Amino acid sequence: ADWLPELWVSIGLYFLPVIVACLLLLSGQSGLGVLLFTSSSLLVAIGVKIVCHPRCFLVSAIACGLGIASSAGIYLMRTYSGDALFYFGAYATALPFFHVSEYVTTALWNPHRLSLDSFILNHSREYHIAAIASWTEYGLESWLFPQMKLFSIFSRVGLALVVCGQLLRQVAMFTARSNFSHLISYEKEEEHELVTWGVYALSRHPSYVGWFYWSIGTQLLLCNPLCTLAYAAILWPFFREWIEDEEMTLLERRFFGKSYEEYKRHVGTGLPFIYGYQISLISF
Repeated sequence: ADWLPELWVSIGLYFLPVIVACLLLLSGQSGLGVLLFTSSSLLVAIGVKIVCHPRCFLVSAIACGLGIASSAGIYLMRTYSGDALFYFGAYATALPFFHVSEYVTTALWNPHRLSLDSFILNHSREYHIAAIASWTEYGLESWLFPQMKLFSIFSRVGLALVVCGQLLRQVAMFTARSNFSHLISYEKEEEHELVTWGVYALSRHPSYVGWFYWSIGTQLLLCNPLCTLAYAAILWPFFREWIEDEEMTLLERRFFGKSYEEYKRHVGTGLPFIYGYQISLISF
């Protein structure tokens, strides 16, 4: 299959710097040594360009860059155990892993939709602004009010939300398989079926639930009070509107119609105070 080289390149070049960093840290190497050795793995990405087509090179470069970022996070966790930087390291490890896992999961279960966009690094301008805002808040508060970053109870709760949110999203994508897409499908394809088992028996939109709590968790992990509130205030209406738009399509006859209406009646969205598209507005 055409997508297999990209899958193995993305997996290999993400984990290569991560594994190298772990081995170097276990052997007692300095931070500079870890940085030099993990960064050198980019040479592998250049080698891939020689033997593969251009898009595969871009996949390799992105995956390797994400792997190096996770490696830096692992270094911080290893070096500053018990310190506020430990939790920043956890964040720096989790964020790149989230993006590479989106690509790998799409490649495994939905390869005909696979593209560079599957990393969702270019999700939206608002996504980039939110990320920059969180880094800015963390940097300024660490400089001006370093004691704010020492509330480990919030960081631990955030770490738990990040891990559980990531796991739930991946399980949801695995369960839905070819039915999952990063974009709303407005035309029913032959392989589309209504998934109501597994985590979908507990929530109609478990991947959104996972992403919602993962996002909030990243800010608790960083002890970012402003961004924690801002993320919650922005993500809640975003997912409410997204779910309503998606369910408006799913409730149409050409998709699942009455079957989805029955499913909707018995299973909630999984997100607080979000109920989905109002069936009473639909005329069958």
